[in-house]
Amino acid sequence: MPEIWFPNLGIEIAHLDRVAFTVFGKNVYWYGIFIGLAVIIGVGMAIREAKRTGQDPDMYVDFVIYALIFAIIGARLYYVIFSWDYYSAHPEKIFATREGGLAIYGGIIGAVLTAVVYCKKKKVNFWLLGDTTAPCIAFGQMLGRWGNFFNREAFGGFTNGPLAMRLQVAQVRAGDISEQVMDNIMNFSGVDYIQVHPTFLYESLWNLGLFLILVTLRPKKKFDGQILGLYFLGYALGRVWIEGLRTDQLMIGPFAVSQLFSAVLIVASVAFLIWKGKKEKAKSVME
Repeated sequence: MPEIWFPNLGIEIAHLDRVAFTVFGKNVYWYGIFIGLAVIIGVGMAIREAKRTGQDPDMYVDFVIYALIFAIIGARLYYVIFSWDYYSAHPEKIFATREGGLAIYGGIIGAVLTAVVYCKKKKVNFWLLGDTTAPCIAFGQMLGRWGNFFNREAFGGFTNGPLAMRLQVAQVRAGDISEQVMDNIMNFSGVDYIQVHPTFLYESLWNLGLFLILVTLRPKKKFDGQILGLYFLGYALGRVWIEGLRTDQLMIGPFAVSQLFSAVLIVASVAFLIWKGKKEKAKSVME
């Protein structure tokens, strides 16, 4: 029986290993490979844009080193804070990042704070740096979501829609299977499957669309910071509904943390784009 199955698309994947290869007895996971590729390609795209806009390309190689470190710290800290019931009882697991537990929004917060400090110290235009890197981040998120596919994670509740995905129950973390999904378990030739929304795919496709929009608009932008603001707005609009489908949400009371954060980000992004647009328009009139 296939390990992963898209029944309504007629796609069956017989075997999909989380581990790409082993080096000195240590497993190298596909998730890490996708993240690594996202970083390399993203830096390459940022360097190309820096050359086009007259910036120092080497600055982006320097910046990404700091951004990566603090993005990982932020991603882990965000996850631990909103999973504190578990980690307060298992403090030895706080640094066990190889077992999973990195939140994208935490990574974004860490990277943005790093950019603010970096730009202040290097006397670099933060908004221009943001416009240069925003499409790269969207592309990286698009690629990184395929690591979730290999890990059989970041999926949603039960569906029989055209993109419905079946996963073998034995290969999925028990905590990711909701009651609704459990109530719809299917058995084929003695193998139990869950059938779910492939939310990793929804977000990957959303981010691909966002990337294409941003790179198309970037040469036509009206002011520095516009592309960054549109990235935050576009990403949050996608995340606010996709997160509602997922079964592995970080929760604060009855609310999904990422949905709340996305809602705040949507409002903040719209307010920023309006404010910055009016400010630049007034500036051009005075000149």
